[in-house]
Amino acid sequence: MQVSVESKDGLERRMTVDLDADQIESEVDKRLREFARSARVPGFRPGKAPLKVLQQRFGGKVRQEVFGEQVQTSLPEAVGKEALRPAGPPRIEPDMDESARRYAYTAVFEVVPEFALGDLEGKTLERPVAEVTDADLEAMLIRLRKQRRTWAVVERPARLGDRLELSFTGTRDGEPFESGSAEDIKLELGLGRMVAGFEEGLVGMQAGDERRLELTFPDQYPDESLRGKPVVFTVQVSEVAEPVLPEVDADFAKALGFPEGDLEKFHLDLRRNMERELKDRIDARVKQQAMDLLLETNRIDLPEVLILQEIQALKQQIRQRMGDGGIELPDQFYRKQAQQRVALGLIMAEVVKVNQIETDPQRVREMVENLASVYENPQQAIDYYYADKQRLAPVESLTLESQVVDWVLDQVRVVDEPTTFEALSTVE
Repeated sequence: MQVSVESKDGLERRMTVDLDADQIESEVDKRLREFARSARVPGFRPGKAPLKVLQQRFGGKVRQEVFGEQVQTSLPEAVGKEALRPAGPPRIEPDMDESARRYAYTAVFEVVPEFALGDLEGKTLERPVAEVTDADLEAMLIRLRKQRRTWAVVERPARLGDRLELSFTGTRDGEPFESGSAEDIKLELGLGRMVAGFEEGLVGMQAGDERRLELTFPDQYPDESLRGKPVVFTVQVSEVAEPVLPEVDADFAKALGFPEGDLEKFHLDLRRNMERELKDRIDARVKQQAMDLLLETNRIDLPEVLILQEIQALKQQIRQRMGDGGIELPDQFYRKQAQQRVALGLIMAEVVKVNQIETDPQRVREMVENLASVYENPQQAIDYYYADKQRLAPVESLTLESQVVDWVLDQVRVVDEPTTFEALSTVE
């Protein structure tokens, strides 16, 4: 077997492999002779057809089979011989000429890039520092109470936070427009679900009132026909209701999963959950900064095949989340995110290899226990993870990522940045 490699643009390689003609033809001859013992050919008794006839009728097919098998078995050997690391499955270009006794093929593929890790010395990472305060606990209780609020009809002017029952008709240039009208809907003021100015314009209205709102659709409105267009809404309010928050009592605790209505245990568990959430958010902020630093200090060429694979993985995640009714976005929409994920995967793999980082079983156990802590029977959840290596694999992967983050923290200057639970809970 003779192997030669040609480097093309970027990471593409063309590896040409010349196979041993004697070996292939010998195998073809062997298979035809074995086949001859039972071959049924018109004009000949079973197993009596001459080898020459079999070669004429079946030689080409057998030769293709043997050649294909030789490609499959020789490819890994050739790749190893040239010390190449293909980033994905190769494209095979056969080059076979029986009359010239030439049996060769070219494997075209991209390789995993080789690079030296960038220097993180002098880089700074800000680590958030916060704690769960009594005020945070009280704010969380209010949030939970709002989630379970009821509504009481009131005889007063509406204000932000109230829920109105209303009907409206929208017109543009005096003519109704599509989706511009609704009957007897309920609208909570202040959530920003309607066009800018609509909800604010209803403040002060009472049941039985009618009001005319002159508004303008934003320039980035999804419906192109309405972008930047002035419209008029005529609104009739039939009911005003205010939110009624439940008291924090035994019934409230029972509704949140505490059958005995133990308020002390409820408050204790709520604080613990908030502290767990706080730690997760701090870890996530630190991890994101660590990943950003790795990307910043390691600019590498990326195999297109891996980017395309990652795009398909991202699209599949969206399909699973949205179901069959989701909108199918073009590949280009996912490309930047896919590039970052591929780059991080390659960089972190290099960090692990160069620094000989191995997954820490103790940290895996701690992560499993943390995941299991939210279940009613934590030990049952722990046993579930450890009963199947495939279930444990994602946890091991996350643990290894956290160990890479620790390695980054050892390389950079870490500055504590005071903050609050509320600030870290704000979605950016």
